[in-house]
Amino acid sequence: MKNAIDWASRDREDGSLMGKPGTIIGAGGRSGTARAQMQLLETLGETGTIIMVKPGVLIAAFAPDTFDSEGNLISPDMRQLLGSHMEEFAKWILRVGPRDFIPFACEMDIQLAAR
Repeated sequence: MKNAIDWASRDREDGSLMGKPGTIIGAGGRSGTARAQMQLLETLGETGTIIMVKPGVLIAAFAPDTFDSEGNLISPDMRQLLGSHMEEFAKWILRVGPRDFIPFACEMDIQLAAR
């Protein structure tokens, strides 16, 4: 995951993550997913991604009534939660709107730009 994020953010051009909206959803055990989401939030912050922090979503992946044996989401309550989250994310994107960022956001980037 980290390698994919690095590649998606490395050039700071239009196709990179700079200034793009994002949200974080995790599935797994409660504390492991929470820690992973915190680390992902920190990592994406360095890319210039604009993250909708609330509401966060945690899916209890090991509950027998959440996923079937093939990994398909079968819980109606979780489907509703994810649908609501995505609706709020879409509204949030419209409220936040496009953002222009200085393309060189960290000390290393500033040093590269000075060359």
